[in-house]
Amino acid sequence: MDSSLIQTIAVYALPVVFAITLHEAAHGYVARWLGDNTAYVLGRVSINPMRHIDPLGTIAIPLLLYFATSGAFVFGYAKPVPVAFGNLRNPRWGSLWVAAAGPGSNFIQAVIWGLFGVALAVFNVDEPFFTRMAGAGVGVNLVLGVLNLFPLPPLDGGRVLMALLPPRQSIALSRLEPYGFFIVMALVMTGTLTRYWLNPLVTFGYSAITAILTPLVSLF
Repeated sequence: MDSSLIQTIAVYALPVVFAITLHEAAHGYVARWLGDNTAYVLGRVSINPMRHIDPLGTIAIPLLLYFATSGAFVFGYAKPVPVAFGNLRNPRWGSLWVAAAGPGSNFIQAVIWGLFGVALAVFNVDEPFFTRMAGAGVGVNLVLGVLNLFPLPPLDGGRVLMALLPPRQSIALSRLEPYGFFIVMALVMTGTLTRYWLNPLVTFGYSAITAILTPLVSLF
């Protein structure tokens, strides 16, 4: 195996595992907080990655796409956290917060990885592996958070939009859920999603993190 590939896997492994694990755990935690214990009873409110990793979606598909496209395109997913939305104290608004919790956890993680990068600079730690990992942590979490906010079910953004829409429009949007994954894949493969959604919002995310961290950096 190419040494550069091994280095890339090593740099991205920890950020990706944390990004996926905490994203899914956040869904389950907020669902429990708002009245539904389904994920908790099944052991999915956990930071143990093994409870969230899907052998096909988290490992096989990303590796296959990486080698098939020479690293130009990678896509994957974890096992969805089961939520019985009818058990939530307020199913409509509860479903919004449960859905938003996943991307929200990714944006928080992006800031934390940014802080890690700042700490490396402050303490003069000039180790490329750790600086690359800090950058990977920011990038992975921004991409995962933004992708999941795309307003199409079963993605989190689709569930947020369903909660915001009037009942009739929400039901109409929910009918797209069985086809949502294939629609998103088609949009990604054609570059449409990247050009008009991922790139602009990830760029905005980097700008927001820079604005958050700049005051801290200026102190040192």
